[in-house]
Amino acid sequence: MKFRKKEINTTLDEEETFRISGETLAGYLDLKRCTVPEGYVEIETYPLKAPFSYSVIVQEEETGAYLYIVDELPLTKEENELSFRMKNILEYELKAPEADETLGESFNTQVPRIIDSHQKAFKDVSQISLRKILYYLERNVVGYGKIDPLMQDPYIEDISCSGVNKHIFLWHTRYENIPTNISFKEEQNLNDFIMKIVHKAGKHVSVAFPLVDVTLPGQHRLAVSYGKETTPSGTSFTIRKFREDPFTIIDLITNETIDENIAAYLWLLMENKMSVMIMGATGAGKTTALNAIACLIRPNYKIISVEEVAEINLPHENWTATIARSGFGMENEGEIPLYDLIKSAVRHRPDLIVVGEVRGDEAYVLFQALATGHGGLCTIHAEDVETAIKRLTQPPMKIPSSIIPLMNCAIIVKHVRAPIFLSGEKRLSSRKLVRVTEIENADSLIDVFTWTASADAFKANLNSSYLIQKIARDLDISVDRVMDDLEQRRKTLLHMAEHNIRDYRSVNTVLSEYYYTPKISQHSG
Repeated sequence: MKFRKKEINTTLDEEETFRISGETLAGYLDLKRCTVPEGYVEIETYPLKAPFSYSVIVQEEETGAYLYIVDELPLTKEENELSFRMKNILEYELKAPEADETLGESFNTQVPRIIDSHQKAFKDVSQISLRKILYYLERNVVGYGKIDPLMQDPYIEDISCSGVNKHIFLWHTRYENIPTNISFKEEQNLNDFIMKIVHKAGKHVSVAFPLVDVTLPGQHRLAVSYGKETTPSGTSFTIRKFREDPFTIIDLITNETIDENIAAYLWLLMENKMSVMIMGATGAGKTTALNAIACLIRPNYKIISVEEVAEINLPHENWTATIARSGFGMENEGEIPLYDLIKSAVRHRPDLIVVGEVRGDEAYVLFQALATGHGGLCTIHAEDVETAIKRLTQPPMKIPSSIIPLMNCAIIVKHVRAPIFLSGEKRLSSRKLVRVTEIENADSLIDVFTWTASADAFKANLNSSYLIQKIARDLDISVDRVMDDLEQRRKTLLHMAEHNIRDYRSVNTVLSEYYYTPKISQHSG
């Protein structure tokens, strides 16, 4: 079944504009809109932080290449001077946030009081100018400076900078990798920017320690290569944005990453504490798939997640998130690696252990946990199942071939692109679960679902499923009853997709009703 793709809302709601002294800032912005570069045509415009900033997508007429323009309400020369004075006042008078306050909440609480106490300094300033200045001050003090509008765009997945005087690139869900009109013109400005946001995460970066991988406020992931020690073009960074509203299994269905049959199958595996490994290249969508599949875990199960950088986001009440810790000094004193966290997780007797990514000796501990009856869910960098098994059985993981089947199911996630010769098609890629494979043993793999590129369709092979037979044996029921249960789950998921019941808390609520409503017959407990 095909689902209608979500469209970007380009309308500005009434509450997003506000009137000050009878003037509408949104209307003022229309007079100050940026000029579309010569040779480009405007494709789409939508608000970021209306009425101060907008996204403008333009396309070069000759090549068809896209450009992302951040269109911000500009400051006049007088407003710039006033902004500098106000910044000095704030630096002197702003206090640290209270224990229960975010930096943004503290800023918005304190600034009106500070302005009231300096009325003489602002008596001749119009309310429009004041609001514009406060927008830029909040953007620079609380937010992410010149890239803050990009952080506000829900359609951007990651933001990357390759050095000084290079356009910042981003990954847009509709336009893929495209350059922006933003760049850092001076090396010192770029270095200062990185210093500031790394310190926001409570970490340190310097020429002595140039490589940093941290979680920013809001759980965005930042990777930095500082200075010219490792990157000749100067400081570079990539921010992988964290979605406050994470993708769920319903989103994967409506985006056609999977179909409802695959979703029902994965739901059955999660309920029966089967272990699943998700694999693919960098940026293929492994963590997105991990979060979506993890939301299918039975709501009352105890879950412990283990990560180096926080990216897992679950609605389950009985969920404990653990994060690895870097060591201090040359000897790495106080380091808590994934290996130790997984060992500790087993002692807490979880129903399932979720590991963000396995790539070292922690994999051995995870497999030992699977051997004692815990369910598992993890990701690994690998192009296919065969390559993943080779990685698992070789150093540094060194998993014996005899226990490879403890990882019951392997999923391949890929970015796939429509062939260039398909005329009239927009050649954008999409994410697909191209292969769902059961691991009966290291040499016996059973493909239960595969995606066919030519037909853009998923093909099922559940009659050969080793795990469905195993579940039937474990529950002492017939395979037919398991298949009936799968059909019921498929209908439930399809109903949710058709009625847009998609946010992760709503999905969790429906799953709870599925288990606890007496009217629905269940074959497993």
